Order: sequence, then structure tokens, then C-alpha cells
Amino acid sequence: MELRLILTTARSAAFELDDGGVYYTKESYRLFLDGGEVKTTDTVVTSIFDLQPDTAYHIEVTGKNGPMGELDFRTEKESATLNVRELGAAGDGLSDDTGFLQAAIMACPPNGRVLIPEGTYRITSVFLKSGLRLELAKGAVLLAETDRYRYARFPGSVEGMDGTEYHLGTWEGEPLPMFAGILCGIGVSDVLIYGEGSINGCADHTNWWYNEKVMVGAYRPRMLFLNHCARVRVHGLHFCSSPAWVIHPFFCSDLVFCGQNIENPQISPNTDGMDPESCKNVEIIGVRFSLGDDCIAVKSGKIYMGKKYKTPSEHVHIRQCLMENGHGAVTVGSEIGAGVRDMVVEKCRFSHTDRGLRIKTRRGRGKDSYLDGIIFRDIEMDHVMTPFTANAFYFCDPDGKTEYVQSREPYPVDERTPGMGHFLFENIRATNCHVAAAYFVGLPEKKIELLEMKNCSISFAEDTKCDVPIMSNGVEACSKKGLHAENVEKLILENVTIEGNNGEAVELIGVDERIIK
Repeated sequence: MELRLILTTARSAAFELDDGGVYYTKESYRLFLDGGEVKTTDTVVTSIFDLQPDTAYHIEVTGKNGPMGELDFRTEKESATLNVRELGAAGDGLSDDTGFLQAAIMACPPNGRVLIPEGTYRITSVFLKSGLRLELAKGAVLLAETDRYRYARFPGSVEGMDGTEYHLGTWEGEPLPMFAGILCGIGVSDVLIYGEGSINGCADHTNWWYNEKVMVGAYRPRMLFLNHCARVRVHGLHFCSSPAWVIHPFFCSDLVFCGQNIENPQISPNTDGMDPESCKNVEIIGVRFSLGDDCIAVKSGKIYMGKKYKTPSEHVHIRQCLMENGHGAVTVGSEIGAGVRDMVVEKCRFSHTDRGLRIKTRRGRGKDSYLDGIIFRDIEMDHVMTPFTANAFYFCDPDGKTEYVQSREPYPVDERTPGMGHFLFENIRATNCHVAAAYFVGLPEKKIELLEMKNCSISFAEDTKCDVPIMSNGVEACSKKGLHAENVEKLILENVTIEGNNGEAVELIGVDERIIK
């Protein structure tokens, strides 16, 4: 086993116990800190909290056969701590503690800690500031208010005196009014949010999820909304019952998310776990997702924002995560007006999601909507309905089912035409699938350029469900369908096995060059 240090703060640290396991280690391990046992773990990414600032530590890991690894590390420095209880927060679950938490944040010195100790704190929106370290201790719960009119209403955009646009509110890739996030960062940098506490959005079908497609006052808030922020780290924390997307970084850079537990009911609408939008340099490590929509959805604006600002999401690295019960384990789109580049998903486990990889695009997203360098490797899937999908005819938006979007006849390539470049899938095992092994459909006028699958095995469950593999017109519900590839310039299948399928294992339509080994 290889023991690696992933992240350190003044009060916590995260480690990777790499014994070849995917999210879960192959056996349980005991962790010793300076000779004393602190925990037992069965996850590859594991965290320790309640450390002291600017202190040297020695960690050892032992397994059933004895010592497995050790390393030395030192925690970061910290200037001061402000305890929100000392500033007046009640933590009784009844009083409104928003003002006391905000006072502690605003009064905190640079590189200081705001401590939210055990208790239940009822809040609306709490705003972050640069240089902040915010700790939710074990047993601390932020309980979000459900009266929408107590939240600030962000306009979609504000015109500056020089004619420039200042964007605040956003909904599904467009500048639209939204309520401020429960935790909200606007233009901040060097922020750390961490701990073993919880943030409960308190959403259900009597409040935020009722009649969810209708904007009432503004669109629903995110639990953590980061707008034009840089160097933000989130370590630990439990997020649950979100009004909408849980974590939404918007035009941000240099982000690290490590060790979160993100949970929403399976019937909750638009409760994506994490949606980086037009973001650069994003690491998502050791996060567990169980929710009612896409676990991770990488975006870059719908049409207007993508075309005007041309800011793709790029350099996104996702590893050692667990995705359960969502629509897509990792989704690209459909709001990808500026494209997605250089995304690596590796050593992750997908369980009981509708799809594994889910690419959603369509005519109209524009020529800047180019997807390239999408890599999936070392993935374990179980009971994923369709493990691999790429859909160039996704029927979202009011015009989603129009002739222009849905026609299978080639259209002229122009500024409205999106593109798909290179996709690589390697060392992937998918068991107990239901609908199709893979379903790839590019545009006839601009085909998927290169699609590679290497060392992939897909097998079907005995008792399968019947459903559509992708959401577009003319695609019928099926079960135990093999690999379907349509409108692809070059397809490489190397050591790809499909077991338990009905009909042909591989179905190719409009594939210009194929290499099957």
C-alpha cells in the first residue's frame, strides 16, 4: 500500500491509502497519530480532524498483516479563532443565527478561524470573505430557512457604468435571478471550509421542490455557491436536502473538494451534487454522492454565456469518488456553450445510477461548445442502466424537440454547431447493466472525432429494466442492448467484451473508420 498526503489545513488532514481499491480499500486499516489510534477506515481517501495548528505529526497505518505505511506532516498556521457562540449565536435550532455567524466571519482576522461548535444553527445566507477558515465542528448543523423571501435575490446581471456586465444570478447556464446561496462566496479567494459538521437545506416537496419548474421570486438557491472565486478548499462536511444544485462553482479557478458526503432523496428535482461551470483547475477527491439527479455535471454556460465569455471548464480531475442513485454519475452538459476540455475521471465507483458517463449536447450550443480530452479509466460500475452515453440530440429547453435540434439529416456546419473530439475509456468493468452497454450518437454533419474503448467489460443483470439509453427523439426503450455507435469518424474497440446482451454486441451506423481488436 502507498500512503499519500492529499491535503493539510491548520486543523485537519486528508490521506490516500492506495492499496489498489476503488473508493473502498481492499481491507480495513487502523490509523495511529503520534502512536495513538485515532480511527479505523475502509475508504481510500480518509480524513482526520481536531488537529492543532502549526504542529508536526507522524501518522502510521496498519492492516491485518501489520504496518502498511507511515509519513510525517505539519499543519498550517492559524492567526486566531472566533467562536460563534461567544459572539451570541444560540445554536438551539430555533433562533435565527445568521447575523452572529456573519459577524464572526466579517470580524475574523486574516488566516483566522471561525468555529461553529456543536449545535443547530438556523440561517438564511452566510457570505464568505477572502482569507477565511470556516470550521463546522462535529455535531454542528447549519439548518437553512425555507421561507424564500428571507433570502437575498440576486439579479442575473447588472450593467456597469462602463457598459460591462456584472453577473450574480444564474440558472441552468443563463444569467437569471436566483436566491443567494446558503453558503455564498462572491469574488473571494483563499478560503477554506471544513469539518465534520452538516449543512441541511431542509428542502422537500412542501417548499423548494414544490412546483419546481416555476420561478417564484427567483430560482432556487444552491447550498454552496461560489461566483468568480479562486483557491477555495472544502474538506469534509455533510450536505443534505438541497433546494437545487448542492455545490455550484461559477467562473472559478483552483478548487479542491475532498471528502464530502452529499445526499439528497432520489425523488428530489435538479439536486445535482456538484456542478463546476466555466471553472479551471478543479480537483474532486473522495466524495460520496447519493441524490436525485446528476452526481457531477460539468458545464460552461448554455448559449449566451458560452458565446460571450468563451470560458470552458478545463483541467477537471475527479478520483476515488462514489456515485450512487443519480441520473448520471459524471455528466458533461448540457449547458456547455464554451466547451469542456481535459477532464479525467479515474478510480471511481458508480452504483445504481441511470448512466455512468453522460454527455449531453445539441445543435444550437455553438461552435465554442467543443468537448475534448475526456478520459475515464479504472472505473467500477454496478447496476448502472447504461454505462456510456454521448447524446448530440439532447431534447432540453423549449425548442429541444424542434426539427432543427432533432433532425437526423445533416445540417450545414455553422456557428451554432457544437463538436465532440476525443473520448477515451479504459480499464472499466460494468456489471449488472440493464438498458445498453453504450450508446453514442454524434451529429451527422459533425461527427464524434475519436472514440476509444480499451480493456472494458460490460455484463447485464438477469432481471433487467427497460428504458431509453439517451433522451432524444426516436430512441426507443430497450434492455440488454449492446454497444451502439452512430456518426463517429474513428472508433477503436480494444479488448471490449459484452456479455448477456440481446442481438448484436456492436451496432455501427455512420462510422467512418473502425478498429476492433
